[in-house]
Amino acid sequence: MAAKRKKKEACIQKVPEYMLTYGDMVTLLLCFFVMMFTTATIDGHEMKLVIAAFSGIGLLEGGNTLESGHLAELGNNIETLPSMQSGRALDQARKKAVSQFQSEIKSNKVRVTVDERGLIISLAADSFFRPATADVDIEAARDTLRKVSTLVNSLDDQRQFRIEGHTDSLPTDPAGPWETNWELSAARSANVLHYLVDFGVDENKFQIAGCADTRPLADNSTPEGRAYNRRVDIVILAEGQY
Repeated sequence: MAAKRKKKEACIQKVPEYMLTYGDMVTLLLCFFVMMFTTATIDGHEMKLVIAAFSGIGLLEGGNTLESGHLAELGNNIETLPSMQSGRALDQARKKAVSQFQSEIKSNKVRVTVDERGLIISLAADSFFRPATADVDIEAARDTLRKVSTLVNSLDDQRQFRIEGHTDSLPTDPAGPWETNWELSAARSANVLHYLVDFGVDENKFQIAGCADTRPLADNSTPEGRAYNRRVDIVILAEGQY
């Protein structure tokens, strides 16, 4: 009997009193975050806007502080960040664009991306323009531009667009029609708009811009990088960018 009592007493161990409170707190926190996760709706476009406001996250460099006032690089202030409905509409447009441009994306003629400006459909200049000119190679570009016009016309009537021309850093031919890359990039934007209007878009919803080599996507020191930078971006603008 004495041996049994000793064995029973040996199994009884006291738990520090703070562990009960700690265990309750951890359980409550777990329940709280589970509820937050299951009821949350994560909007991809708004998430990019928030991430863009912080510096040093992943591959992102620079950023802005989320504070009341104008966020210069985002074109928004805290009170006018895009609504969830607008973010969903832009995400739906992205999915539609990826579906429509599958063949062009596979051949690297078109890229579909999203940043703080909105949804960007990038046309590789080497595939759609005659070399060293602003002339659209309409035989090569017709199907793609028709798809762009179809996508544009399928969106909300309130949506606005911008066409941005981009070049590499090599100077233009002084004897040619384009004094600098500014004129060349702007002319390419204008010519793309002219064709889109021919295919049925409303030109009053569009802006055009020539960015020359000021927004490179790759290193201009290599032929591959320069080819990547020569492009025309058709931007479906996010709310707050127009």
